[in-house]
Amino acid sequence: MGEAEESPAVERLHTPGLRSTWQRRAVLDTLGRCHEFVSAQELHALLAASGSTVGLTTVYRTLRELDRAGSVDVVRDEGGERLYLGRPAGEHRHYLICRRCGRSRPVDAEAVEEWATRLAETTGYTELEHTLELSGVCGPCGRGPAPASCPPPRPAGRSAGEAGRGRQDV
Repeated sequence: MGEAEESPAVERLHTPGLRSTWQRRAVLDTLGRCHEFVSAQELHALLAASGSTVGLTTVYRTLRELDRAGSVDVVRDEGGERLYLGRPAGEHRHYLICRRCGRSRPVDAEAVEEWATRLAETTGYTELEHTLELSGVCGPCGRGPAPASCPPPRPAGRSAGEAGRGRQDV
C-alpha cells in the first residue's frame, strides 16, 4: 500500500510520542482493516499471512503504545485476554459484544458519559475512568447456530462464551 493510500489507522501514527516505523505502519494498517476486535496473536497471524515479518513482541508493544495514545479500543474476554479495535480519531466508544460469535457493535452510551462527568464534578475526582461491560447474543446467533455472516469463533482454548464477552476499559 503506497503512502497516498494509507488507511485511517496508519494516519493515526502521528500521535505525539509515537515514532513512525515500517513495523508500526504494518500493524496499524492490518488493524485498520479489522472490523471486529482481535487479539495480539490474531493480529500477528494476519500480518504473517500477508508476508510480513513483524514479530509478536513488536505487535504487543505497538498495541500497548496505541492503547496509551487512545488510538485503539480495548476489551477483555472472559479469560482476561485483551482484544483490540482501531478507534476513530477523537471518539470514545462502548461496545455490545455477542457472547457466541464475538461480533461487536458500538452503542450510544452518552447517558453513561454524562453520568460519569456529573459524578466527577460532584465528588471532586479528576481523571475519572470507567469500565462498562455489555454482552448478549446477537440476532443471528439467537435464531440458532452462528450463521456464515458472523465472524468465525475464536481459536481453540476459548469457549464460545469467552470469545466475545468483553469489557470496555476506558
